[in-house]
Amino acid sequence: MFPNFTLMKPLLLEYIWTDLCSRYTADDALVKSAYGQLVAAYGSEGRYYHTLTHIRNMISSAFTHEALIQDKDAFLFAIFFHDIVYDATAKDNEEKSARAAVDFLQKINFWEEELVTVAQMILATKTHTPGDMPDTAMLLDVDLEVLGADAATYRTYSEQIRKEYAMYPDEVYNPGRKKVLEHFLEKPFIYATAAFREQLEIPARTNIENEIATL
Repeated sequence: MFPNFTLMKPLLLEYIWTDLCSRYTADDALVKSAYGQLVAAYGSEGRYYHTLTHIRNMISSAFTHEALIQDKDAFLFAIFFHDIVYDATAKDNEEKSARAAVDFLQKINFWEEELVTVAQMILATKTHTPGDMPDTAMLLDVDLEVLGADAATYRTYSEQIRKEYAMYPDEVYNPGRKKVLEHFLEKPFIYATAAFREQLEIPARTNIENEIATL
């Protein structure tokens, strides 16, 4: 069961990580070192959106939707690792992030079948295709929750994404970004779960259409 936190401060995030890992290993040094690597990765230069704030927001949303999540430990590990490798110029971030998750989970003797589940959830964030896995659908929706946020929050998100792609001039970035956004609009639904569709589908489409108009 998820702990009942209403404020996701950095120390609480570390507590969640430590509590999660302690169910599988007593190696405190390994757990602490791994958390340090997570902090370093998500705080690395060039990140503006894919940071620990994104991780905290996803975990906060996971707490809110706890009743809809089947494998809570796998879900949390997938959140922690899903963007641990992020290079705006690379095309294999998800594969490398999944590999990092598997490497760590093997060290703490996480269940083998659940280890595969974590990797599959992380890999699904590449195309945002949930398949037939309910937890994967929820993970993807939690990951994309910002698309349906209020206009100001969405604007901040889009500005942060632009900063992460600062190496590209507008004439390169804008068509690429537009293509990504139009892909979302072309889908029957942006969100994979009924819970998110009911609340965020319409505002997400409005936000995306508004951004496209600025490109």
